Amino acid sequence: MSTCHTCNPNVEIEDLDIKLVLAGNPNVGKSVFFNYLTGMYVDVSNFPGTTVDISSGRFEKYVVIDTPGVYGISSFNDEERVARDVILHADIILNVVDALHLERDLFLTQQIIDTGKPVIVALNMMDDVKRNGIEIDIDKLSEELGVKVIPTSAIKGEGLEEVKKSIRQARVGNILDIVKENKEKIKNEVDLDSEKLLILEEDENIIKRHNIKNAPKLREEIYTKRRSRIDSIIEMTVRQINEGASLKTKLGRWMVQPLTGIPILLFTLYLIYQAIGVFVAQTIVGITEEVIMGEYYYHFIMNTLGKVIPLDTFIGHLFLGEFGVLTMAPIYLFGLLLPLVVGFYFFLSILEDTGYLPRIATLVDRALTFIGLNGRAIIPIILGFGCVTMATVTTRILGSKRERFIATMLLGLAIPCSAQLGVIAGLIASLGAKYTLIYIFTIVLVFGIVGVLLNKFMPGESTTLLIDLPPLRIPKFSNILKKTYVKSKMFILEAGPLFVLGAAIITLLQDTKALDAIIKVFAPITQGFLKLDPRVAQTFIMGIIRRDFGAAGLTDLASQGVLNSAQLLISLVVITLFVPCIAAIMVIFKERSWKESVAIWIGSFVISFLVGGILALFVI
Repeated sequence: MSTCHTCNPNVEIEDLDIKLVLAGNPNVGKSVFFNYLTGMYVDVSNFPGTTVDISSGRFEKYVVIDTPGVYGISSFNDEERVARDVILHADIILNVVDALHLERDLFLTQQIIDTGKPVIVALNMMDDVKRNGIEIDIDKLSEELGVKVIPTSAIKGEGLEEVKKSIRQARVGNILDIVKENKEKIKNEVDLDSEKLLILEEDENIIKRHNIKNAPKLREEIYTKRRSRIDSIIEMTVRQINEGASLKTKLGRWMVQPLTGIPILLFTLYLIYQAIGVFVAQTIVGITEEVIMGEYYYHFIMNTLGKVIPLDTFIGHLFLGEFGVLTMAPIYLFGLLLPLVVGFYFFLSILEDTGYLPRIATLVDRALTFIGLNGRAIIPIILGFGCVTMATVTTRILGSKRERFIATMLLGLAIPCSAQLGVIAGLIASLGAKYTLIYIFTIVLVFGIVGVLLNKFMPGESTTLLIDLPPLRIPKFSNILKKTYVKSKMFILEAGPLFVLGAAIITLLQDTKALDAIIKVFAPITQGFLKLDPRVAQTFIMGIIRRDFGAAGLTDLASQGVLNSAQLLISLVVITLFVPCIAAIMVIFKERSWKESVAIWIGSFVISFLVGGILALFVI
């Protein structure tokens, strides 16, 4: 290629050559069409200034150029910028569309049509459509888009010849009225009609290229109109029927319908709770923590290093004491937490690989709108049950600053990470059904109330849900094991140093009597307001270092009989709602402004003690 302004491929272009550009979302089968049209005459090169590969070749009088799979022609990443620049200078565009996901793919189709380029649509994967019990009115779809639509199953070779013969029939489609009207207003600003659309959509690169001073700001309005138009087309042209639908397809539909989806979700969560909260937390952890680490490892480390390091010195306390770096830290990390984390990531991997996770997002979309979020927020929320730090980063997928703040606040406040959740599940399971239900009800209630209040008082509006629903599939066991291993390993690498640091800090505070001083400072709250033993304050301090570290501390106090059932319930509620751990706090300050971060930190601190105090009035 020469420059991003001409976007010529690395094949010689003659005066009479026509630039035929293939465009589409990722994984729609464009490469099959490209190979069918060009045969062996293919050249692959990097697009100037990027590492993105562009394939080009010849077909009769056409120069065929393949573009990266994208969801839109904008400037959000290298792939979109490359696709944009190639499409803007195309003569004809062959848009390959996944027929099973029209509501997703047609957004790009309409955007391409709005450029004013001649377009032909290959409606691919029609075999999947039939298999999933869906009917598409091809003629009506063609009429609404204003371009020729050809049904294909590229992997089987069906429809490819018709696409080849029909390329000459490419034509300009039905451009949105808002685009046509506003293109006229800037017709003297730029010559290329396709670039006018990108100017209207506030593409900074194109605006800068033409040095336009007062460009219209219509991106949101155009996107909204385009989405509405696509929804209308889908309603007119797509019909779901049960006849011919496979069991997997029917099950996929049941999962997103409230009447059937909610029971399926509750049953799934119950199975996960029984597996992690009961079997792993009680049976497996009973072996790993009490026997393997608590007896064999502990006795080994005490019988070897205990003979070398004096136990009544600070060094002895630091390495081999109650909160020792070589005693408590590895016992909790490998004996208590690791089995729980492995269990959580195992089931999360199953949810991901079966395609159930995005269906959960669709199912809960309406409920999450009450707290200012859409169904996509379920992804960071579920990830938060793995690691709040990681989940905070994934709030970037949400559509507005408002949503990202709400999600981050709720993650830091009411979502226990996998390690903390595992400890909590093990403790709460021992208290019986009554206290388990009170705990769940309290956390869910706080989550809902805080979310509703934030939604009510924060300015702005939330975005709507746009998500791809992949077909349900039976996951590969090897993939699940690999994901579980990688994520669990990451947990150990992240948590290990923090546990060592936490053990050292707690030992230092204990030996310098600073821990006793802090406990006394918190005594009016822990004893007076929360009605707990003052020693519980040290678990809150440990929780700041790492949330599961604090929860693990409660295990020790519970085993000593320091807390009765009601007090343990209150402690678990407070430690769940308490401030995020150091790692999460650092990421929150990185992702949000310092004012927002401080508000989240102080807010969770106040809410946790307030809720714990109110709960104490009813259960103690």
